[in-house]
Amino acid sequence: MTQISAQNGKTTAPKKTKITYWILTGLFAFVMIGSAIPNIMVVPMSVQGFREMGYPAYIIPFLGWAKLLGSVAILVPGFPRLKEWAYAGLMFDLLGATYSVANSGKTVGEWAPIFLFVALGFASYIFYHKKLNAETVTMQPSFSSNNPLQSII
Repeated sequence: MTQISAQNGKTTAPKKTKITYWILTGLFAFVMIGSAIPNIMVVPMSVQGFREMGYPAYIIPFLGWAKLLGSVAILVPGFPRLKEWAYAGLMFDLLGATYSVANSGKTVGEWAPIFLFVALGFASYIFYHKKLNAETVTMQPSFSSNNPLQSII
């Protein structure tokens, strides 16, 4: 299942896991950046939406920058602790938005689609850990019967 390149000793996660991870993460980041930009620019539609939920307008650009930075963090390779915090922050944002819109008097049809984005975020997070686990497994030393050090250990 996991592969180790014999030519350069570089370990890689299975292709399907990596491809699925990057597709899900790219889509999730696209959604989050797509909602961050209007917040950063304080677009009137964002202001109206926040006011309908009872929030002050001054929080809009802060949330926009937080979403943008979190999206960048999940896209940049490495930095596993930062990614964990970014995923947590983005999920808090989505779940908080769902709760706020649901309690602002909107119909279920108006706020239920947010759960698709929540599911996309969870799927990206799950495949992030699958990818990490696959990479960790490939980094473990493999002792085969023709390994001369095996008799010593």
